[in-house]
Amino acid sequence: MSTTASDPLATLGSLPGAPDAVDSVRKAVDRVYGHRVMRRRSNEVTAEAALRGSRGSAALAGADWNLEEVRRRTDFSGEDEARTVGAALRLTAEAGQLLSIWRQSPLRVLARLHLVAAGGAAPDDAVGRPRLAGESVDEPLIEAPLPGADEVAGRLEGLSQLIIAGTAAPALVTAAVVHGELLALRPFGSHNGLVARTAERIVLIGSGLDPKSICPAEVGHAEQGRAAYVAAFEGYTTGTPEGVAAWIAHCGHSVELGVRESTAVCEALQRGAA
Repeated sequence: MSTTASDPLATLGSLPGAPDAVDSVRKAVDRVYGHRVMRRRSNEVTAEAALRGSRGSAALAGADWNLEEVRRRTDFSGEDEARTVGAALRLTAEAGQLLSIWRQSPLRVLARLHLVAAGGAAPDDAVGRPRLAGESVDEPLIEAPLPGADEVAGRLEGLSQLIIAGTAAPALVTAAVVHGELLALRPFGSHNGLVARTAERIVLIGSGLDPKSICPAEVGHAEQGRAAYVAAFEGYTTGTPEGVAAWIAHCGHSVELGVRESTAVCEALQRGAA
């Protein structure tokens, strides 16, 4: 990340292209919040956005199920893909319960998210804590060099302090950086992508950009495809202004695609078709 002594995240918000992405996202979010369905049926839109966001995040983790299968299934304890979808659903449900804690103790929230995602699938002593030196990471989609345990601890603490101190950066920028840092660090032995995308969701909701959680960025990340997701992330890991700005723009477009999805849900509800 680019840094300044006072507010490094705010500095990222001025990168070339980032202001345009921020403005475009804000306009898109405002449009869907202004839809007439949101006046009386926002809870239904929120529930549908949660389901679709979970499906998108699971797809990026290798479980690309169609929406109706996710909606129909009740048992997620079987094969690997089912457990991945179950983890994504649990994380989305948990995100709303952690908003009040995030600004005071983001590391505690991340630990809780990993515990929820793992769901008993990892050794007890490895769940809910950053990995130790020598411990492996199961994250097949991300092939970037894996930081050592000491670097992970230091960067997590730095990110935590930035969140606790607050930032003047736009919500999109903060969410993109939190997402990108967690992918880069892969602090846990498993489920890092799912946790990173849930943390992005928490920032977008808690910042006030998407308080009703109806703009699932996970939908957009999945719609753009795993290759585009990895390519944008690799740009972020370069630390260059162009690479970081491209990642912020990718995250912004993902939110806009999530807005488009929820707008379609609103239209269907208005027609009585959903």
